[in-house]
Amino acid sequence: MLYPMAAMVLLVVLVGLVAVKARFGSIKRGEVSPKYFRLMEGENIPDAMTKSTRNFNNQFELPILFYVVCTLYISLGLESSVGVVSAWAFVFFRYLHAYIHLSYNYTIHRMLAFWAGFICVIVLWVNLLIQQAS
Repeated sequence: MLYPMAAMVLLVVLVGLVAVKARFGSIKRGEVSPKYFRLMEGENIPDAMTKSTRNFNNQFELPILFYVVCTLYISLGLESSVGVVSAWAFVFFRYLHAYIHLSYNYTIHRMLAFWAGFICVIVLWVNLLIQQAS
């Protein structure tokens, strides 16, 4: 479970770098004033900046359930092939979700990647409860 968690941390770092690049690029091109960042309020914000910021924030929503369940697997010493496969599948779908969101951003594709990841987390939790009960 440690390696899938590390892969998620890498995703957070990568998306964070994309967000920073989008912000600095928007300032450099004069699309956004540096004052915008005081309260994160304004109008006519470039799409790339909005998408990358939202995607970065999204990395701290559903993945929290993933980090908690993986930490529980580790701390309880549980080893499960269903858990490991589900964890890696979650990571795959989170990378896919981020790619879709930050590139062509087709909502249906993004939603499918999100729900696939959500199902992976549910499988992780159910499997944890089953493993712990036995």
